Amino acid sequence: MTFATLALLVLVGLAGPLLSARRAWRVPLIAGELLAGLVVGASGFGWVDASEPTLTLLAQIGFGLIMLVIGSHIPVLDRAVRSAIGRGALGALLVALVAAALGIGVALLFGNQHGAVYTVLIASSSAALVLPMLQSMGIAAASAAQLVAQIAIADVACILALPLVLQPSRVPLVALGGVGIAAAGVVLVVVLRRIGPRRLHLLHAVSESRRFALELRFSLLALFALAGIAQFTHVSVMMAGFTLGLVLAAVGQPRRLARQLFGMTEGFFGPLFFVWLGASIDLRHLAAHPQMILLGLALGAAAVLAHLIARAAGLPWPQTVASAGQLGVPVAAVALGVETSTLLPGEGAAILLGALVAVVSSTAAVAAVSRRSRTDPADPPGTTPAVTPTG
Repeated sequence: MTFATLALLVLVGLAGPLLSARRAWRVPLIAGELLAGLVVGASGFGWVDASEPTLTLLAQIGFGLIMLVIGSHIPVLDRAVRSAIGRGALGALLVALVAAALGIGVALLFGNQHGAVYTVLIASSSAALVLPMLQSMGIAAASAAQLVAQIAIADVACILALPLVLQPSRVPLVALGGVGIAAAGVVLVVVLRRIGPRRLHLLHAVSESRRFALELRFSLLALFALAGIAQFTHVSVMMAGFTLGLVLAAVGQPRRLARQLFGMTEGFFGPLFFVWLGASIDLRHLAAHPQMILLGLALGAAAVLAHLIARAAGLPWPQTVASAGQLGVPVAAVALGVETSTLLPGEGAAILLGALVAVVSSTAAVAAVSRRSRTDPADPPGTTPAVTPTG
């Protein structure tokens, strides 16, 4: 691992902003970064060795930070969302039941034993993807609360379930690690609330005036401590990051800390992770196993189809399609699959292809929801959006 390699990773990572800069194209930021990784990694010129230990460690830090940001965007303090938790939970449950049938069916169709993995992928939703899109469209709380609640519940459930279905032989140890991380998260919430907002504000004021960045330091300390538990119990670092993100969402994340985490994640560690992930995938396996292309299309179509059942819980049709957008869970599945060597040749690329199909469908549906909400007379002017990020 050299500085020249780091410079190359940062350079090619700029493909993400370049491709997503034009709004009309609606290209997700990570698409360009993954594409850049494919070009410089195993699928392309081979300039980046994704198995290099130092690079892998940096990428795992990026993974943890990405999941932290995703968790911090779960609107656990939003009253409108909390009032819709019952209907959102019902919608998520219905989607999960249909996803189980479709996941098993897809596994049988393609002749493998990954039905449980496909179930989690199909049932997943991405708060990190859909919530910012809703916010950017200015969608009101009255028209999106149930959608946000369903996405949040599905996101949490699928992130917790993913390590278990990918490592069935280690279920007791993985479950123990997951419980330990969750318990540590609860303790953090209790401690921070006992400290109280006044003392936390005093810490914030001292940190800001003296330029100590104490909140960021304590956040990284907590992240690495939780990641240490995850590493010891063979749980993915995604659980550590996501748990800490939920902690920040529950106690209220200071805007200064949110900006600091955003800068670290989006400026370096996040793009590095996605480039590393792309470099880890060998698309030549798709040429050798063309059925994996069909698998990806089937997973994406199944995700959209499964989420349509949420209409039975009262979610409007465009919002059911919007809820199918997925990002964190497919990326986590590929990253964890690469780490544990549990995926079939070409299966990682197929999973990302399926996520891309769901992202495109969700993006179009969010645009439709936005047009409908702007013309809905039930939403008075000036209604506060339900999806403002925590902090």
